[in-house]
Amino acid sequence: MSKQFSLWLRSIIAIVIITVITLTTVLGFIPTLPAIAAIQQFEEQPGQTVYQTRHPLKDQQGRTWQAIAFKRIKPDGATVLNFRLAGFPGSVRIDRTQPLQFRNSFGEILTAEDASSQMFSNTNAPEPHIGQYNLQPIVSDLRLELPWRITLPTESGNAITFALPATFLVDWRTLDQQTKD
Repeated sequence: MSKQFSLWLRSIIAIVIITVITLTTVLGFIPTLPAIAAIQQFEEQPGQTVYQTRHPLKDQQGRTWQAIAFKRIKPDGATVLNFRLAGFPGSVRIDRTQPLQFRNSFGEILTAEDASSQMFSNTNAPEPHIGQYNLQPIVSDLRLELPWRITLPTESGNAITFALPATFLVDWRTLDQQTKD
């Protein structure tokens, strides 16, 4: 390897490192990035395919939630793209009358409507610590280059917030593009 090329390569690496450090410092957002989850595919019933990804996600108090995004493709071709947040039983009562909010570093807010009724067979007694939301209308508007925070409304009025890692957005976009095999 030539001396000039080696010097050039070191310069590029230094610029990338400085840029990453500067951006995370300026934006004040250094999320814990989980490993990129594999997209899992399975058949729920004949002709109905589900693609999903699962990640642990910590809230502002350090509690770990299960974050599941999935796309269901029904036999007739109809699709849903949902995001499910599951906390520990007894830890919280989610307010399903309010949407899930996504706020970026510029203050822009996107909302995902509650879709929990699709999840529970007994809609009169849904699990209070599990919420499900429709991502389909907003997934393409969640800009990958911006840091996002999720606000989960609770019945107590004390909203729960999460820093949303960019890897989630990449997975959600990948899910959104899935088609039936």
